[in-house]
Amino acid sequence: MKSFLTILKWVAASFSLLVICFIVFVSARGGRTFEAPLPDLIASKDSAAIARGKYLVYGPGHCATCHMPMEKFDKVEAGAEIPLMGGWELAIPPGTFRAPNLTPDHETGIGTFSDGELARAIRYSVRKDGSALFPFMPFQDMSDEDIVAIISFLRSQPPIDNFVEETELSFMGKAAVALGLIGPVYPTTTPPRAVKIDSTLEYGRYVANAIANCRGCHTTRDLKTGAFIGDDFAGGMIMKDDPMAHGYSFISPNITPHPTDGVMTNWSEATFIHRFKSGRIHKGSPMPWGAFAIMTELELKAVYRYLQSLEPAPGKFTKTVFAPGEAVPG
Repeated sequence: MKSFLTILKWVAASFSLLVICFIVFVSARGGRTFEAPLPDLIASKDSAAIARGKYLVYGPGHCATCHMPMEKFDKVEAGAEIPLMGGWELAIPPGTFRAPNLTPDHETGIGTFSDGELARAIRYSVRKDGSALFPFMPFQDMSDEDIVAIISFLRSQPPIDNFVEETELSFMGKAAVALGLIGPVYPTTTPPRAVKIDSTLEYGRYVANAIANCRGCHTTRDLKTGAFIGDDFAGGMIMKDDPMAHGYSFISPNITPHPTDGVMTNWSEATFIHRFKSGRIHKGSPMPWGAFAIMTELELKAVYRYLQSLEPAPGKFTKTVFAPGEAVPG
C-alpha cells in the first residue's frame, strides 16, 4: 500500500512539474515575435488606386465591419463611409481581440507605419512589432496591386485620434502562439501582381478566397486554432457570442452546389445578385451584408460562377439561425 501511495505521489509530483514547466514555457514564448518579409509595395496617390482601395475596404474586403467603433456598426451597414478608426471588440477563448485604428494618426493610428509594415500585416499577418496577428484577415493571396490600393486608401483618410486598447491574449491564445499554432501566414501560391477584373469564374475564385473570405465562415473550423476541419464551403461553422448578434447564434450554410444540401442549389445568377443587393434579413447575422451589398454586379456574377463550379459537398443544416437562449448543436 505504501508503495502504491508513493507511486501516486511521484505521478502527481511529475504531473505538477510538467504543468509548471508548460506555464513557464507559455509565459516565456506566448509573446514571441516572428520574422516575415517586408513586401516592396509602395502606396500611391493615383486616384484610381485610391478608389479601388476604398471599394475593397468598404465592399468585398469588409474591413470597415471591424475597424470602426461598435456603436457605428448600423451606420456602416447602411453604407456610411466611417473612417477606419478601430474599436470592434470580440471576446473568444483565445483572447479579447480589438480592431486597431487604421487612420494615419501618428499617435493612435498607422501614421508611423511604413508601407512595407502595412503590407506585411496584410500579406503575412505580422504586426509592426513582429508579433502574430490571429487569422482574421486572410488576405495572403491578394494581388500586389490590390494591397497597394488598400494601403493607398488608408493613407488618404483623415487622421483620427482614437486610442484603441491592445488585443489581450488569454492563456489559451498565448499557448497557441508559444506552440507555433499561430504565427505568420504565408500565401498558398505566389500572389499575382494584378488580376483582371471581369465576370469570370477565375476572378470569382480570387474574390471569394483572397478578398471576401467566403471560405473562412462557410467551412467548419477549430475555434481554438482557426484550422479548417470541414469540407470547403460546406458550412457548419458555429458562430455565437458575437456582441453585435443581439443574442442570436448562427450556423453557416452549405454554399456548394450539392443537389440536396446546398442552400443555393436552385438559385439562378439573378437570384444570387438580388439576395446580395437586398442586405441583411437577420439583424444579428455575422455575414457582412452591408459591405457585400456594395459589390458590383460584375463581381457578384464572378463569385456566383465560382461557387457553382465547386465540388458538391454534403452537409445539410435544417436550422441555421438560433434565437437567444435556444440550444445550438455542438
